[in-house]
Amino acid sequence: MMSNSHLTRDELQDYVHNVFGASYLITQIARIHGGAQKVIYKIDCTNGFTCMLYVWDISSNYFQEEILSEPTFHSSYGSELFSLNTRFLAQHGIRTPILYDLNNDRDQHSYDFALVEYVDGQKAEAYFQHKNHKDRDELFQRIRDMLSNMHNIQRNVYESANDNRKKAGPCYQVQRLAAQTALSYASKHMTDIRKNNERLLEKIYELEAAIQPRDLYSFIHGELGPDHIWIDHAMQPCLIDIEGAGFFDLDPERMTFYRFCHHLSLISGGLKLLHRQFPDQQFARSLAEYHARCAVQMLS
Repeated sequence: MMSNSHLTRDELQDYVHNVFGASYLITQIARIHGGAQKVIYKIDCTNGFTCMLYVWDISSNYFQEEILSEPTFHSSYGSELFSLNTRFLAQHGIRTPILYDLNNDRDQHSYDFALVEYVDGQKAEAYFQHKNHKDRDELFQRIRDMLSNMHNIQRNVYESANDNRKKAGPCYQVQRLAAQTALSYASKHMTDIRKNNERLLEKIYELEAAIQPRDLYSFIHGELGPDHIWIDHAMQPCLIDIEGAGFFDLDPERMTFYRFCHHLSLISGGLKLLHRQFPDQQFARSLAEYHARCAVQMLS
């Protein structure tokens, strides 16, 4: 399923030369493992410059089956979404890795690829137990301010930043349909989920029924967690994996419904990564098992 390589070294050197100039000579190319929907390579140059190569190759996507065949699957995949959200967030003062260049010509390859800023640092979760409490608290206040700024971007239509069309149904219907599909998949592979399938399905409808109509939506990351906030060496936060960002519901009174759907989605997602030979099998297994426990606990 997975491609072993994408651009040849000569192709990549030509690309880097065209974007940055003749003084950028590649010394090393290393694939960064861990992503489920795009392939990432780290590129080092002789002049000390480092950047990333992002490749959106559907054949290397662990969720290609859903993207291609399931209309209810909420896709956060594609160079168009990455480019769109990079520009949109930058316009609102929210940091993401800089997009240096995007090649979506498809003249030589069947996939899109881009050169993107390398942000040297680590995930926000590395600072949970940071020894310097003052630095830690200041960092998480900066993260809070950044997210508040993003969530204060609002409008009356949900979904992507460039889609202003009024939708036929409410935004939570999208989550319910996706949760039902995820539950169906998980029930085939996990005993606890299969035993509680009917109760879990009823819980989806119970939580959805409690939601009151509204039409104000905030811009959200879509997959926000401490692993999607990168912290540079200056202790400044940067959002990564932003393809799924868009306008959606941010009402605390609805969070129970969204949390339940989130658990079901990650049970299914973890299982699919497990079944499709994701490199970190222990992570995939733990992801599915943890969210299965969370979903069943919400039944009580």
